[in-house]
Amino acid sequence: MAGNNFVIEVEKGKDASDGQPSIGPVYRSSFAANGFPAPIPGMESCWDIFRMSVEKYPDNRMLGRRQIVDGKAGKYVWQTYREVYDIVIKVGNSIRSCDVVEGGKCGIYGANCPEWIISMEACNAHGLYCVPLYDTLGAGAVEFIICHAEISIAFVEEKKINELFKTFPASTEHLKTIVSFGKVTPEQKAEAEKHDLKIYPWEEFLQLGENKNYGLPVKKKTDICTIMYTSGTTGDPKGVLISNDSIVTLIAGVKRLLGSVNEQLTMKDVYISYLPLAHIFDRVIEELFISHGASIGFWRGDVKLLVEDIGELKPSIFCAVPRVLDRIYSGLLQKISAGGLLKKKMFDLAYTYKYYNMKKGRKHGEASPICDKIVFSKVKQGLGGNVRLILSGAAPLSTHVEEFLRVVACCHVLQGYGLTESCAGSFVSLPNELSMLGTVGPPVPNIDVRLESVPEMNYDALASTPRGEICIKGNTLFSGYYKREDLTREVLIDGWFHTGDIGEWQPNGSMKIIDRKKNIFKLSQGEYVAVENLENIYSLVSAIDSIWIYGNSFESFLVAVVNPNKEALESWAADNNVSGDFESLCKNPKAKEFILGELAKTGKEKKVTERF
Repeated sequence: MAGNNFVIEVEKGKDASDGQPSIGPVYRSSFAANGFPAPIPGMESCWDIFRMSVEKYPDNRMLGRRQIVDGKAGKYVWQTYREVYDIVIKVGNSIRSCDVVEGGKCGIYGANCPEWIISMEACNAHGLYCVPLYDTLGAGAVEFIICHAEISIAFVEEKKINELFKTFPASTEHLKTIVSFGKVTPEQKAEAEKHDLKIYPWEEFLQLGENKNYGLPVKKKTDICTIMYTSGTTGDPKGVLISNDSIVTLIAGVKRLLGSVNEQLTMKDVYISYLPLAHIFDRVIEELFISHGASIGFWRGDVKLLVEDIGELKPSIFCAVPRVLDRIYSGLLQKISAGGLLKKKMFDLAYTYKYYNMKKGRKHGEASPICDKIVFSKVKQGLGGNVRLILSGAAPLSTHVEEFLRVVACCHVLQGYGLTESCAGSFVSLPNELSMLGTVGPPVPNIDVRLESVPEMNYDALASTPRGEICIKGNTLFSGYYKREDLTREVLIDGWFHTGDIGEWQPNGSMKIIDRKKNIFKLSQGEYVAVENLENIYSLVSAIDSIWIYGNSFESFLVAVVNPNKEALESWAADNNVSGDFESLCKNPKAKEFILGELAKTGKEKKVTERF
């Protein structure tokens, strides 16, 4: 593999010794052949990312939201970098006036909006730990995070205030101040005061810092800028400590990568912010946009209105998780089928012709301009008309969906891989490289990567097709789990972060995720099962939206919980004269037979022996 164009070998592999498994060679991106890119001079912290862009692009549009007039959403209204900076300074002074000092913990709870970023930048300015709060980690997660991180001030979306109150009284040991992104009702004020808490509407909070000017502390690269809590397979959420260095190093690496493939970000780029800022994927993407003086427009927080928001904003970069892209794919297939036989035939011919040319090495924009103009342009318009790059992350994207979108979306479709612990982007596929389909591409040019053999799963990092646990080393890595040095020592060994994911190097230097190390167990009959691998296989079934599979060593079989796809189930019901609404269809034994049949069909195709 060392002779390909996309990675270079920097260290030889090692055979197994002293009870330790064998280790594959260390590789890095060929874009870092002469060393990793240094961060931009003067950019030592997340505050510097924002501050330097304010100085360079003061009048650029930074944060936008749709103006609501008479209950209807209008155009995006923008705040410039200078205007945002002025509010950030006010918010920072107000935070400090609440006796929050450098190193204090500040929670942010709510959907993406300008106030989220403003609160985050105020934390960056004053050396506070920004701690996102979110309830998707399960009941009690918000309370746990507030208590574990010892959060003293929390910024909260208006509709989440009552959710925050549910953490009382336990959270009030540390929590002293609540700031609403909007208004506060008299009842909410009374509830907060009952627990000796101060609660402020957004505008009133800004006035707290009036005529006060707290000096900004000197920030170091090693300082922690955020604690991002992530779910463990068991137990409480883990607080991942992300330093300034992790984020500024990542930005330098992504800048080198995009420059190397001639897809540089510019101040004219526009991003739609809808993926949760509480997760590392969206957080680093938005930091990247801010570093280029580019524009971030926020959705209205309703998935049903997302397409409309995209149409109004016309973003140039669209980041998504596979679930979103799966929905786009399913929606397009339905439209094609509903368009009649002639239109479907025309689409199929255009698809086959363009894909054939792409396989021969043509760039997507040159593979068939006429097909793009006549057939595929409507897909591009559906994403606003300006998207030049779609990036999928956070989970594996099905190969058939990736291939389809690469052909029809009239833009680059890239798949990335990373974890909260690696500051998101560790691998990303490259534009116009169809051979990377179904992979997460080569490493980003700021990390070293190696595979470690996993003998118990028959994965050999030194085999002709190297497979093993993906291990990462570099300055993008986290600084540890907050208050959990024991867990840190388990995964950070001699500077190498053990991801728990099983990868397979491809001949072109890209990485394919094929399995998960930890989620393997024996059924009662002694058979090893990797449930995540099964979930990935069965999630290919178009009749379902999601599947969760469970088993343990005391039983001889697995159980699965399936969410059926509403359109697919209703279509099946119509074809089979089965009446009832979606809820009643879900309870119908015939519908259960249909779904089981679809799962079994895919299982047979993929040579899966498990039965439910």
